[in-house]
Amino acid sequence: PTGSLLYPYGPHQGDKTNPKLDDGTSEAIVLSIPFTFYGKTHQTAFVNNNGVISFDEPVSQYTPDPFPLADGRPFVTPFWADVNNVEGGDIFYRQSTDPALLGDISQHITQYFPESPFTATWAFVATWDHVAYWGSKSDKANTFQAVLTTDSKMFYIILNYWDIQWTTGAASDGDAETGLGGTPAHAGFNSGDDTNFYNIPGSQTDAIINITTTSNVKVPGRWVFRVDDFQAPDVDPPQLDNNNCWL
Repeated sequence: PTGSLLYPYGPHQGDKTNPKLDDGTSEAIVLSIPFTFYGKTHQTAFVNNNGVISFDEPVSQYTPDPFPLADGRPFVTPFWADVNNVEGGDIFYRQSTDPALLGDISQHITQYFPESPFTATWAFVATWDHVAYWGSKSDKANTFQAVLTTDSKMFYIILNYWDIQWTTGAASDGDAETGLGGTPAHAGFNSGDDTNFYNIPGSQTDAIINITTTSNVKVPGRWVFRVDDFQAPDVDPPQLDNNNCWL
């Protein structure tokens, strides 16, 4: 069951489904509209099972690292952790020019960024639906979503957190019974240039379990970033200091 926070997803929306494979990934997805991420334009993306959308190269790494990454990989991490879709859940994705979807996205982004009216011409929607963690001895599951969108001038990423019940796989020192502890999930994005990155508050701490209640756009569970050109996001409580922000 989906709430209003998640944009529609699943096979009936025309989504493709990732293979059932631990640390697996989608095929290389050729973007019908190239996506500009901090001044670099990317034509290929991968939806990686472990909660990462990457550009140009897939990511199999299952224990997250904080941003900025030393190796400069550009990617977005809605919830980077050791997902295992063999044990449970599905990972879906599609590119869309559906007018209803684009209308909703346009309305939301214009509401959050009223100084820059936005009419989406394309969206890429990736959804992790009721996914389990590696080594799980529970039925805990996470449902979250990432949306890339553009009007061909501005480029945005929307991260939606609907239900987060676990933070850590057993190979990341998590507890197999609870899915907690160890090195918890990381949420945010890494531009690849050492300067532009964002770590959502609580990343890699036990507090990331509460990401369904936090936001930078006053919608609990939703984070939205303009990414063609970095602008430090305003954050509702808990407040950020500059240490959590880009430098």
